[in-house]
Amino acid sequence: MAEEFFIPQLGQTVEEVILVKWLVSDGAEVSRGQELMEVETDKATFPVESNAKGIIHIGPYKEGDVLPVLTVVAVIGKPEEKFQAAGEQVIRNQETSKQRTGEKEGKQSSAPGLVSSSTLFASPRARRLAEEKKVDLGRVVPTGYEGVRVVERDVAAYLSKMSKVTPVAQRMAADSGIDLHALTGTGIGGRIVKEDVTRAAQSSFPVGNVPSGAMEPTVVRPVILPAAEVIERIPLKGVRGIIAERMGYSVHTTARVTLVMEVDATEFVAVRERLKVKVSEAWGFAPGYNDLLAKIVAAGLRKFPYMNARLASDAIEIMSHVNIGMAVDTERGLLVPVIRDVDQKNLRQFGEEFRSLAEKARSGRSLPDDLSGGTFTITSLGMYEIDAFTPVINLPEAAILGVGRIAPKPVAIGEQVVIHKMWTLSLVFDHRLVDGAPAARFVQYIKQLIEEPYLLLAE
Repeated sequence: MAEEFFIPQLGQTVEEVILVKWLVSDGAEVSRGQELMEVETDKATFPVESNAKGIIHIGPYKEGDVLPVLTVVAVIGKPEEKFQAAGEQVIRNQETSKQRTGEKEGKQSSAPGLVSSSTLFASPRARRLAEEKKVDLGRVVPTGYEGVRVVERDVAAYLSKMSKVTPVAQRMAADSGIDLHALTGTGIGGRIVKEDVTRAAQSSFPVGNVPSGAMEPTVVRPVILPAAEVIERIPLKGVRGIIAERMGYSVHTTARVTLVMEVDATEFVAVRERLKVKVSEAWGFAPGYNDLLAKIVAAGLRKFPYMNARLASDAIEIMSHVNIGMAVDTERGLLVPVIRDVDQKNLRQFGEEFRSLAEKARSGRSLPDDLSGGTFTITSLGMYEIDAFTPVINLPEAAILGVGRIAPKPVAIGEQVVIHKMWTLSLVFDHRLVDGAPAARFVQYIKQLIEEPYLLLAE
């Protein structure tokens, strides 16, 4: 009997992958452990090895296809055995077919992008979250696999949207078939109120010509781009697509506030220079500014735990571990390796782990779990001579610290003007979780430790 060859589970947070390329042709003889295909997650590209020996019969999957994990993409067995689509893929194809032909058959969903209960397909993680939060999956807009599969991020987006909708507006939208995701709230803090639903319902039909029964939603037509000479088109897929999706989602869902503070880093630089001389040979690397800053930030997160938090659908969750993400620029895009329990590691341990994870990220060898689970992120553009910038919060974290360059500047000390090494930090935080004064106390503490690094010994 033929052995099924499927997309493996690549970490706890990966639900779907992009098929980059097949490394063998249909009908080829393969051996166990041989690399058969390459797939790409939002984190990195991975080869997938054969789980059997025999003749491979590849399914109808081509480069660029987005496939859920555990999808059977081929069978390995005897020459006469052929691939037969089954299980989830059959359901998914049927759903896609129904959605594409629904309009011709006169069957339309109650809202754009929503899947009726009879054709609903959702990932296990999405179903668990929906069950836990009592969410009707039929009301969730799917974005997985050609827009027909509900994945966990879709349920999370739905919950985030619903937290900004008044109960009256929710009932009115349900009764009239209005898609709340298509509405812009005009209430306090951007909440969707009953007037917004009423306005959407009225704009869906001409006055005096409103049909009975469920009200159809407003049709949002695509934007027609002006004619222009395009020299290149870069598909929004893989890492670039995930960055576009997550950054846009972060900007539109968080209440971002930025605190900018200039810090005297003269003593901080001196400590780093002394460490380079003392430990570089024994450690095998020179401690960097990011290493020292991460240890300082970890101390701050322990002292002010409200910054080491995330926003759930109905509560603010304070995290028990201090897991710091360090943004790394790679050829595939911005990746954020996560160093866990930074407050429990010494400077050498942190430096070794950070360098190992950064190298894996740059070479495209990161595992999904290497790039997930962060509770706070540090990102630096100082090496590009940037003084200050406003980074985007890496959801579901509460904040991110942007780091500029260290530059000599004239500073007034008493009645004298001297040249000190100054550093600009930008703390961007979500005001839904943290107020301005508590966030200011956190970054003020970071400033104090940078200016007087020996205080770390007192922590």
